[in-house]
Amino acid sequence: MKLLEGKVALITGATRGIGKGIAEVFAAQGAEVAFTYAGSVEKAKELETALSAITKVKAYQSDASDYDAAQKLVEDVMAEFGKIDILINNAGITKDNLMLRMSKEDWDKVINVNLDSVFNLTKAVVKPMMKAKAGSIINMTSIVGVKGNAGQANYAASKAGVIGFTKSIALELGSRNIRCNAIAPGFIETEMTAALDEKTVQSWRDGIPLKRGGQPEDVANACVFLGSDMSSYISGQVLNVCGGMLT
Repeated sequence: MKLLEGKVALITGATRGIGKGIAEVFAAQGAEVAFTYAGSVEKAKELETALSAITKVKAYQSDASDYDAAQKLVEDVMAEFGKIDILINNAGITKDNLMLRMSKEDWDKVINVNLDSVFNLTKAVVKPMMKAKAGSIINMTSIVGVKGNAGQANYAASKAGVIGFTKSIALELGSRNIRCNAIAPGFIETEMTAALDEKTVQSWRDGIPLKRGGQPEDVANACVFLGSDMSSYISGQVLNVCGGMLT
């Protein structure tokens, strides 16, 4: 039996990078998949078509940082799929700059997308999960949220906030059999890192104990574990998927 057989997962920001990897691995593990996208209709349709060959899947254009849109999204997914067993709060952006040059607009945008979205979607799924007396919420943070990084004060603050939020929700909802955990990826090689020059990428790899960058599938496999019944006694934790960068 596949690890996620019979489960319905809602994944935000799934048309590229880590989110896409999660959607693909979840489908392969038997989950029905609802996923969101912000802009690229073409990429969303491509992924929806590809995954439809192996499971039930539906793409939703939705802004996770918009509270009302998040409520509507969960209502639509519940109407289509009947339940939500797993929520993966993956949507996120970066607007990097040194503090002296960081605009208030870039600060607000990163907090809104990376942190407010986690509140919005979690708030929306709490009632149906409480009614079902089960659920797994997985929030995507970052090792930057644990250790900080120069030039990423907004991103680090948003991801550190996700960690505090995760631990608090685990305490609040544990008695209802709803688990909440976070995953902190390190250097994951995606379309974004492909735009960097090879020398920069290699310097990152050299600083990682495993001497390689991670792949989206590495994060996706950790999500499978936290979303499946194999982790039924794990809640309020941060799982670093970083090749040993944090020890």
